[in-house]
Amino acid sequence: MDEREVIARVRAGDGAAERALYEAHVDRVYRLAYRLAGDDDLARDFTQETFIRAFARLESFRGDSALSTWLHAIATSVVLNGLRKVKRLRGRETDLEAADGVTGAPRAAEPDLKERLRAAIDDLPERYRVVFVMHDVEGYTHEEIGAALGVETGTSKAQLSRARAKLRTALADFAGEWVS
Repeated sequence: MDEREVIARVRAGDGAAERALYEAHVDRVYRLAYRLAGDDDLARDFTQETFIRAFARLESFRGDSALSTWLHAIATSVVLNGLRKVKRLRGRETDLEAADGVTGAPRAAEPDLKERLRAAIDDLPERYRVVFVMHDVEGYTHEEIGAALGVETGTSKAQLSRARAKLRTALADFAGEWVS
C-alpha cells in the first residue's frame, strides 16, 4: 500500500492505517527530536506531541511535499518551542548539587572531547544548531531541511557552513592538544 492510500485510510478513521503511518515515521522523528533536545525523556515527549499534532492536522496535508518532510517540519517546530518552554522553566530552578562547588576552587581538568563537542553544539545559535544536527548528525539533505524549516536550500547550506566555522573556533584550543 502506498503512502497516499495510508493517508486516505487514516483520514477515514482506520486505526490500523494510523498505526502503520506512525510506525513508518516514528524512528526518524524520535532521532531528530533526540538530537535537538539531547534528552531521551524530552525526545519521547516531543515525538508524541509531533504525532498528536500531525494526526490532528492530517486533513490539511496537501501532498505538495513528502509526508516525512511535513512531519519533520512539525517535529522541528514542536522541539524548538518545547525547548524554549523547558529553558524558561529550568531557568527558574537551581540544582542543589550545583551549590557544592560554589565556594570551592574551579576545576582545572579539561572535559573530554564528547562533552566539549556537545557543549559547543548547544552553544550554537538555534538556527545553526538545527541545520547542523539535521544535516551532519541525522543526514537530511539541504532540500529536506529547507522544506522542513521553510528556508531556501542556499540558506540551509550557509547556516551549516557558519555552524561548522563556529564549532571549529569553539573547539580549536581542544584540538590543539591532539595535533602534533
